Amino acid sequence: MTQEAIFSGFGGQGVLTMGMLLGYAGIIEDKEVTWMPSYGPEMRGGTANCITIVSDTQISSPIISTFDTVVALNQPSVDKFEEKVKPGGNIIYDSTNILTVPTRKDIKIYAVPGSETAVKLKNSKVLNMIMLGSFLKITKIIKTDTVWEALKKVLPERYHHLIPLNKEAFLTGMDMVN
Repeated sequence: MTQEAIFSGFGGQGVLTMGMLLGYAGIIEDKEVTWMPSYGPEMRGGTANCITIVSDTQISSPIISTFDTVVALNQPSVDKFEEKVKPGGNIIYDSTNILTVPTRKDIKIYAVPGSETAVKLKNSKVLNMIMLGSFLKITKIIKTDTVWEALKKVLPERYHHLIPLNKEAFLTGMDMVN
């Protein structure tokens, strides 16, 4: 199984961390992984995205132009990447921040109120974990338990006290999609 995904949003929303966490989890499960970040010089507040590929077989190139799944955290990301989802693929978007929703009929579209849910969890920084939970519920490319192991590696030790909140956000995101 191979999953070619792009995570996209504004800098500071945790899109690079989402992709990195997925990549680390893939490595832990002894899968082939590529992670390719892209961001403007302004980073926080500017646009950011990363392509993460996780596969049971060798990956020929980290550079791809169409995706199995797009996770979009803002309107510019939906506008830019909706057309780059492969037919039969997925787009998962933060419905709190998207005004013009995806309309393609040949893909599966998932509206997840990630930002709104993060506010309810009293920490806007867990938006990425909510969306990652939704992504993994849909794609099943990585086991949930592996995410916890990867989270300990990606999250700096000084923030390990936030792991329970991140787990709660992740599991909430999983529950938001069918």
